Amino acid sequence: MAMGGKAGETFTEINVTPLTDVFLVLLVIMILIAPLVNQAVLKVSPPGISTSPPEKDDKPKLNVEVGADGSISVNGKPVQPPDTPNIMKVFQAEQAMHPGVEMPLILNSDEDALQKYVVAVMDAASGCNINKMNVLPPHPNGAAPKAK
Repeated sequence: MAMGGKAGETFTEINVTPLTDVFLVLLVIMILIAPLVNQAVLKVSPPGISTSPPEKDDKPKLNVEVGADGSISVNGKPVQPPDTPNIMKVFQAEQAMHPGVEMPLILNSDEDALQKYVVAVMDAASGCNINKMNVLPPHPNGAAPKAK
């Protein structure tokens, strides 16, 4: 029984049996692993938004506002240029005015602010050993709430 056509022709058909076997093995692996992926080791639940007014305290804070245009201000003082080293200098100056007091960071970002500016503030806070940070949610009508 001869296969193929005339003598000297090359065999150009693809054998799909090994390809099908590989796909079936991958499908079985995915079916076995899929239930395990849903069981995350680290379960993180997002914080709820409290409607109660914040507690009144006179402790010093670092109120940082990030605008949609890339402007960053710390306690009402603008930071120019808005990059991590300059933000760290302002944080350190504010911390020097209140030695020995752990100052929490309250980050208030505009809804349209670029991520790189928010990350620069967080990076500066990490570099200045700021351990407490609150991120205020955007206000429903578009205006960012002011930290008290």
